[in-house]
Amino acid sequence: MRPRYNIRIAIILLSVFVFFAVLFAAACADAAKVTVKEIRHFSSKNYTRVVITLDKKADFKSHLLRKDPSIKKPRRFYVDIKGARLGKNIQRMIPINDGLLKVARAGQFDNKTVRVVLDIESLKDYKVFPLSGPNRIVIDIFGKGARQAPAAKTEPPVVSGVEKVKTPKPEKPVIKKPNGIRTIVIDPGHGGKDPGAIGKRKLQEKIVTLKIAKMLKKDLAKELQKKYGKKPKIILTRTRDKYLPLDERTAIANSKEADLFVSIHVNASPRRAATGVETYYLRYTQDKDAIRVAARENKTTPAEMNDVLGYILRDLESTGNQQESIRLATNIQQTLSKGLQRKYKGVKSNGVKGALFYVLVNANMPSVLVEVSFISNPKDEKRLKTDKYLREITKGITKGIINYMDGKGAG
Repeated sequence: MRPRYNIRIAIILLSVFVFFAVLFAAACADAAKVTVKEIRHFSSKNYTRVVITLDKKADFKSHLLRKDPSIKKPRRFYVDIKGARLGKNIQRMIPINDGLLKVARAGQFDNKTVRVVLDIESLKDYKVFPLSGPNRIVIDIFGKGARQAPAAKTEPPVVSGVEKVKTPKPEKPVIKKPNGIRTIVIDPGHGGKDPGAIGKRKLQEKIVTLKIAKMLKKDLAKELQKKYGKKPKIILTRTRDKYLPLDERTAIANSKEADLFVSIHVNASPRRAATGVETYYLRYTQDKDAIRVAARENKTTPAEMNDVLGYILRDLESTGNQQESIRLATNIQQTLSKGLQRKYKGVKSNGVKGALFYVLVNANMPSVLVEVSFISNPKDEKRLKTDKYLREITKGITKGIINYMDGKGAG
């Protein structure tokens, strides 16, 4: 009796072990899956951006389907996210109805795939690319009336991260006349739960950038009215201490069909002595300092930025906007640095540089990011606390934008 009893106990214990082992393996496999946390959109008449937020990096593929009247299906675009599951509280049906997209739908296509489908009303073009910090997949939909970046007519200049930029000479100048600038979007970096860089005396980047942006809007409007007799529409991406994702800032500029996009930031460095002003445009670079600055502003790592690069590299230098962005950056850098140097000792001009800033990705207009000083430098932080210093920064950026509008720096 005892041997049979022992065998039964062993079988029961083995069954229990296998049961819990299967449960544990299933739990581990489930935990390893990517979770689709949120789907949000930003809409306008001719442009819509859909953002799919994930809890970790994921592989995905996308496909555009033709309209199929036989099964009464509209034209559809879908993204399949591999190794993924839907979050528990995610909204699975998101009405959009903006003239471009009817609805966004999310579903568990199979055990290993989440599919996000966009039902299309109007489509001229689209782009899909990932971003990190947090991980997300961005889908840009352009309607038939959308204004998109022109194709480049000349080879873009080869510029390292720290070399002095020589503005290219296209065969036919692509200078925008003052009256052609209808809308300017100014983007105060960070905000809300994202303070940006913080100085030793606790000054926060988000506070400084918002002050500068408000001053810049007022100063730019006044100077443009004085010079041209009328002023463009000037829009701030945020007007208060509010959190705004990087992808939404670009979406605001695209949806407003802006002619210029200027993002304002304050620099920081592990080296307390680092100082100066520098202006960036969107470009791939191997310069370590430029990569460090972009990674900090993107809230990600250089390695994660390299993963993103493969999807968008072909777009970085394929449009005429890059040449115009360099010209805008050059004008702002020159007037900003020279204006500060006349009033303050020790202000360095660190030049015009290219880097992969997420806030500039897929912006359909000349766009730049300005690092106005180093908040990590005690002297710079002290200056950034004063309205006098901020006004000089504002004057320099204003003059640079006007010089760009006047066609300076074209050759």
